[in-house]
Amino acid sequence: MLQIPQTKYRPAPVMDMADRQWPARTITSPPRWLSTDLRDGNQALIDPMSRAAKRRLFDHLVNIGFKEIEVAFPAASETDFQFVRDLIDQDAIPDDVTIQVLTQSRDDLIIRTFEALAGVPRATVHLYNAIAPAFRRVVFGGGVAEVTALAVAGARRILAESRRYPDTEWTFQYSPETFSSTEPDVALAVCAAVLDVWQPTPQAKVILNLPATVEVSTPNVYADRIEHFCRHVPMRDSVVISVHPHNDRGTGVAAAELAVLAGAERVEGCLFGNGERTGNVDLVTLALNLYSQGVAPGLDFSDIDSTVAIAAEVTGLPVHPRHPYAGELVFTAFSGSHQDAVRKGFADRDQRNDPVWEVPYLPVDPVDLGRSYEAVIRVNGQSGKAGASWILNRTHGLNLPRAIQVDFAHRLQIIADHTGRELTADDIWAAFADAYVTTTPPSLAAAAASAAVVTAAEAHTRPGVAGRGADIAAYVTVTDADGSQAFGVGFGTDRAAALAAAEAAALARLSA
Repeated sequence: MLQIPQTKYRPAPVMDMADRQWPARTITSPPRWLSTDLRDGNQALIDPMSRAAKRRLFDHLVNIGFKEIEVAFPAASETDFQFVRDLIDQDAIPDDVTIQVLTQSRDDLIIRTFEALAGVPRATVHLYNAIAPAFRRVVFGGGVAEVTALAVAGARRILAESRRYPDTEWTFQYSPETFSSTEPDVALAVCAAVLDVWQPTPQAKVILNLPATVEVSTPNVYADRIEHFCRHVPMRDSVVISVHPHNDRGTGVAAAELAVLAGAERVEGCLFGNGERTGNVDLVTLALNLYSQGVAPGLDFSDIDSTVAIAAEVTGLPVHPRHPYAGELVFTAFSGSHQDAVRKGFADRDQRNDPVWEVPYLPVDPVDLGRSYEAVIRVNGQSGKAGASWILNRTHGLNLPRAIQVDFAHRLQIIADHTGRELTADDIWAAFADAYVTTTPPSLAAAAASAAVVTAAEAHTRPGVAGRGADIAAYVTVTDADGSQAFGVGFGTDRAAALAAAEAAALARLSA
């Protein structure tokens, strides 16, 4: 890395916008969602999806609740073309779902795109071309006039081709690719030229999609650009403002959220942030961020593990265990202090009987996403007394007294340090039974009884689990004349029997 990076890199321009309105707004309803997993996500894969894999993902996206799905770049490959035909010929597109396809501004590609869509009830045709300074100079070797002319030519051809298929309900979309790197006035001028061709109305709107093709600034700068565009674009009541953030700086989700505050009505992205380079904005995180704020997102992730499994299977890309909401470990606490807070949060929730979710360290209820509470707390060498107590409560119905919690945590710490791995629920129960439940020969307990007294005893009803009926669990502490203590745990059909078993277990340990 350079010691003086400003000799090579320049900061992204910011907007002089003292009257910006988006910071004072809140999101109270979801945007329109478009999944581009089958197009933008697919083109980023080492091994693109087969038609069968694309169909499986399409069906899952529909089941989740997506109403707009970009399914292909049909002129780019025969697989994409045939997939679009499969959806149409097999009548696989629900009446409330609109498919979208992408095309560049070339006559042959646009004609082929419409051939792929022949017979579709409704569809969005998505035209794009890059307009940023670097692309104008390096890629196209021209200026603003040239990229504007390219956009206008594509818009005219799309309008002409659409008239050859009058039975389809057409929506047109234009993306000034590299919008985030383009001068704001240039982006407005190019989009205005496209609108002049398409002549949208409030009843037949055009989608203007403003991509952060490469994320080049902090999310607030992107939001300023979106608000500026919304204020100045012509025919505003006939335009849907859409955004397509990428994640090059790791802030795609924040950029999308601030863009919605700034006036965007629609967001394009992928499940779990798949896409070129660092990926598109993650629609799962965006939707569940809204959900955690009490806003129904319009997408259903109540079985999030099935979405993880299908996405991983068709893309060949695993979902990171720390991925927000969806990762294997995102609702799991290993740290002792975290486990204690979570355990107390659940206890408080049970006592309050309040539907409002307020459990420390858990932004949403895992059950809402199809997860169980069993994985919320797991035990390793970093864990304290709360973790094992939680697991024993959930798996065996035990409410351990504090003294036993502390003693058992010390025992588990030794085991965890020795094994160097996570301790499973079976490991924890085996260690617990060995330490407090299993009795040694009665003669040893009798020998200890003459010199020991019971200094603490309590019992509670234990609910039945895993084929075992309800019974009583008891906890006893015995202390001998030297002040040595031992703990015992016992079970019985009544309180007296359980306490007797616990006392015998404690005496046996005292004598050992």
